Amino acid sequence: MKKVNFITFIISAVLITGCESDTQQTNQTEVQTSKPQEVEVAQVTKSESEKANALFEQIFMDGVMRSPIFQSFLGIKKDNDKWDDLSEENVLAEHEIDIANLVKVNSIDVEQLDEQTKVSLRLQKESLKNSIDDFKWRHHNYPLHQMRGVHSLIPSLLINQHRIQDVKDAEAYISRLNAIPQVFVQVVDGLNIREEKGIAAPKFVYPYVLSDSQNIITGAPFDEGDDSTLLADFRSKIITLDIEQSKKDELLNSAIIALQTNVKMGYENLIKEVKRIETKADDRDGVWKLPEGKDFFDNALARTTTTALTATDIHKIGLAEVARIHDEMRHILKAVKFEGDLPSFFEFMRVDKQFFYDETEEGKAKYLSEATALIDNMKSRLDELFIVKPKADLTVKAVEAFREKSAGKAFYQRPSMDGSRPGIYYANLYRMSDMPTYQMEALAYHEGIPGHHMQLAIAQELGDLPKFRKFGGYTAYTEGWGLYSEQVPKEIGLYADPYSDFGRLSMELWRACRLVVDTGIHVMEWTREQGIDYYVTNTPNPKPDAVKMVERHIVMPSQATAYKIGMLKILELRERAKTQLAEKYDIREFHNVVLKNGPLPLNVLEEYVDEYIASKL
Repeated sequence: MKKVNFITFIISAVLITGCESDTQQTNQTEVQTSKPQEVEVAQVTKSESEKANALFEQIFMDGVMRSPIFQSFLGIKKDNDKWDDLSEENVLAEHEIDIANLVKVNSIDVEQLDEQTKVSLRLQKESLKNSIDDFKWRHHNYPLHQMRGVHSLIPSLLINQHRIQDVKDAEAYISRLNAIPQVFVQVVDGLNIREEKGIAAPKFVYPYVLSDSQNIITGAPFDEGDDSTLLADFRSKIITLDIEQSKKDELLNSAIIALQTNVKMGYENLIKEVKRIETKADDRDGVWKLPEGKDFFDNALARTTTTALTATDIHKIGLAEVARIHDEMRHILKAVKFEGDLPSFFEFMRVDKQFFYDETEEGKAKYLSEATALIDNMKSRLDELFIVKPKADLTVKAVEAFREKSAGKAFYQRPSMDGSRPGIYYANLYRMSDMPTYQMEALAYHEGIPGHHMQLAIAQELGDLPKFRKFGGYTAYTEGWGLYSEQVPKEIGLYADPYSDFGRLSMELWRACRLVVDTGIHVMEWTREQGIDYYVTNTPNPKPDAVKMVERHIVMPSQATAYKIGMLKILELRERAKTQLAEKYDIREFHNVVLKNGPLPLNVLEEYVDEYIASKL
């Protein structure tokens, strides 16, 4: 598990709360009545487990309280007038904290712990050790790019996480606006360190960063026209406050001054620096170009997939899966009586107008409405597949205008820790021609229910797990579940429209191609154009999708391999349970085993499934 901080959190994932503790209490009662000598052992075990979990909680919450951004995502307002310290000095300080925390964790006697706490200890050690080992790679990344970066995180957090419920919240918002220049000074310092090491994003990245940054300082009060993104957000939030109009006017004026001065200056200075670095950038795309690039990518694959699979292994798996899915698609061609081969069908699905809504506000509203209806219908079927459902609600929203041009196709944001903010499934409706209706169903299941919302919302509602397990994440587990969740609804009769089922296969195919292209770019030195051509040739997705995906591979090496690797492992484990349990197999119980322990490395998930199978035999 990666150490939980705001970056991994943003990336950014049962179920019966108290079930395990009830079982432990029952066993302890039996011990007290029938085996007096074991009472002391049980009490010691509980005591040591409590101490261990208290340490895990302290490590997690200390980290949270050092991160105002993470606090905002969790709904904590203590430091909602500040931003995180992104300086190199603080990175070094965090590294020392990791080392000290590992010493504390290593002092725990594993033999004195209950079974769940033993797993927590194992994961906490691994998390800290990985973070310490990865310190050498801390500059092998691109802090600003089209997928994420502080330049887009700042407005996104202010709009979506910074609630204004009173004057103090409004003043904290203004303080954050005024603190933006210092944040960007730290970001620029980090860029300069990487530049000295020969680490810089490829040339195509910079126009995206410049465009997104310029969008934030466009509109009133920066120039004529409608309110800018942040002014519109602040104005809409203070309108609802139950205070005197004079106080609202005072707050609004303070926000306008902050925007005209510090926000404008901060973004202009960042834009200037990004333009300077852009002039030195080249078109080499893979991390093979970086210092020790091969070793870095091997490490990234190990962290992402939580397996020992090599780049060559993953490339071969991808090729095999692409061929298999192509064969399944040919069956759908026959079902819809299409006359032509698979490439012809791909082209038909790319351009036929029946599969796209209009590029209008009405078309976008229709998409959101139908996506919501799909999720609502899936909610009504959950009892067929799950024992426990998330308490937090889920809403569907379009990606905000300021970031829709560069953001991904769809993504999920988990609810706040206190339940005051629901989970959000974001659909990117910037260009409706990139959002075919035949993929709508699979997207809704992946990002919403039974996908990320089912998993991540439930994880943070687990009462017995330490917070680092609820809020940490393993990409292969989280995204493997998301992709697995696209297939499960078909097994209960959904995807009735064959074109929609083709959409499901097309999205699975997309993830299979990722295995091929990600390793192709970062190990086999494929160019951006080679990666784009592979997607266009082998999938029905339009070329803009291929461009975005390849550019994502380039700036987030290894990340996209997690989906298919994780899904394949979950399917492998499910088949093992079905085969070995036969008539005792219950998919609801299997899903419970997968979800009830929060995010896990795939090898630990496998151990849990094997234990479940053994307990049923």
